[in-house]
Amino acid sequence: MHILKKKTILEYVENHPDAKNQLLSWYHDANSSDWKEPLDIKRTYSNVDFVGDKVVVFDIKGNTYRLIVRVEYQFGKVFIRWFGTHAEYDKLSDVAQI
Repeated sequence: MHILKKKTILEYVENHPDAKNQLLSWYHDANSSDWKEPLDIKRTYSNVDFVGDKVVVFDIKGNTYRLIVRVEYQFGKVFIRWFGTHAEYDKLSDVAQI
């Protein structure tokens, strides 16, 4: 998958250094994957949540953080949409629209 934008992940790492290893691991895994459908993601990340048609929520660092991405399976692209604590995630009004 092609992750847009690595710079965003690096900014998250800078702002949340305690999640550095997990975020960079996610980036590496996702970047080397070839997801064609949600089941492909679920095979690697059993605790992933699917919200709406293409929005995927990953638990990062034991569910301390959440990473929201939009996956365009047919184009092999992943758009990073949001990253924050689980508590911040719980306050979001409409995850599918992020």
